[in-house]
Amino acid sequence: MLGKEDGEQPVESPNHPHVAESHRTLSRDQHAISRKEISENALKVLYRLNKGGYDAYLVGGGVRDLLLGRRPKDFDIATNATPEQIKALFSNCRLIGRRFRLAHIVFGRDVIEVATFRGHHHQVNTSKHVSAQSDEGMLLRDNVYGTIEEDAERRDFTVNALYYSVKDFTLHDFEGGLDDLAERKLELIGDPETRYREDPVRMLRAVRFAAKLEMTISPRTAAPISLLAPLLQDIPPARLFEETLKLFLAGDGLATYTLLREYGLFQQLFPQVAAHFTPHGSSPYEQFIEQALIDTDRRVFEEKRVNPAFLYATLLWGCVEARGRELENESGLPWYDAFMLAINEVLDSQVRIIAVPRRFTTDVRDIWALQQRLTRRQGRHPERAMEHPKFRAAYDFLLLRNRVERGLGELASWWERYVTSHPEVRPQLQREATRRPASSERPGEARSNDGEKRSSNRRRPRRRKPKVAE
Repeated sequence: MLGKEDGEQPVESPNHPHVAESHRTLSRDQHAISRKEISENALKVLYRLNKGGYDAYLVGGGVRDLLLGRRPKDFDIATNATPEQIKALFSNCRLIGRRFRLAHIVFGRDVIEVATFRGHHHQVNTSKHVSAQSDEGMLLRDNVYGTIEEDAERRDFTVNALYYSVKDFTLHDFEGGLDDLAERKLELIGDPETRYREDPVRMLRAVRFAAKLEMTISPRTAAPISLLAPLLQDIPPARLFEETLKLFLAGDGLATYTLLREYGLFQQLFPQVAAHFTPHGSSPYEQFIEQALIDTDRRVFEEKRVNPAFLYATLLWGCVEARGRELENESGLPWYDAFMLAINEVLDSQVRIIAVPRRFTTDVRDIWALQQRLTRRQGRHPERAMEHPKFRAAYDFLLLRNRVERGLGELASWWERYVTSHPEVRPQLQREATRRPASSERPGEARSNDGEKRSSNRRRPRRRKPKVAE
């Protein structure tokens, strides 16, 4: 049995000194988890592992969310079977991961992740499955297998160290997660500084779970975050891209953004953006980001599609505008040229920190460049702009800007009427369009489609032919 013998006194865990190591086992009538709420494919994996002679448990976020009455996004499984043994049981299995080998059981679009119980990486291990750490304490390789008790101690938060068995329908709590769940408290297992150094992404996970689950990060768990935030610079940029999608596109983007700023984590992910922050967070640029996250959260709630390119376009927009103005003033470049150069600089700087794929940065460029094209409303410019694949995103972007930026009201209103009007009415709207430059232009100037400046107040004098000498 996994539980303690009757009368045995709980001992203090060296890895989690603030939580007594008291393994609680709840029978079916003591918890609210039902197999009806668990994915059919996850149940298939659990049953086959048990039938193959292995222990297997539903673990982590799936159990946590079921206990909170939420619908789990995915179902993860932990077992004492090694990745190779798992692969032998499932023909639809593929092994992934270098730092820690995982098994993915594929059912069409549904993927069930199965992990072998992890052991303590600091213990002597004579097998080929060993761990490796950097000088800063970050785990580089972690293929050390152990028991379910050791696996629970290796979990990040107590509320994620809950295990459900379909063999006897019992729920196992090794680290006091049920109590913390009841108190809505997020508690890190083990010494916080050590655990963050092992994997700095745990700091992002702490903030994300606190926002998602509406929980409070415990004082001991929160204390080292601001000091250790620079460790995020050691995380591969590709991994940080995946983490930012979880942070901002899961439906709790605004709450997550607020906590990221509070703990100094956002500043590590987007240093260019943070350079424009104000003490009270009240600048138009900061309001623009907040409005974008509010809209994104609403779209997620309504189960509408969200685009990472639009997210990055909003986050970095203020940087591009500010850098464009600097280049225009310093070098004397035309606004369009300065603006396009600023786009390159800002994106190049950001992708060195977060590896945003090119398919998204291309869309970001289009959304920004179309902001200039939308100021041209005469002739066929509006029709050509609407034919662009990213017009709708750029149009939404303009309307979002209008909610916080001054001077865009007339332009945004015109485009709203133009987009919703019948095609036969649009030529009249084009004729009525004012020739005054929009706020994205410099006063007293209009620009040709290639970005070249020209005067809008006076006509260029006619060039006279030179007299021919008699």
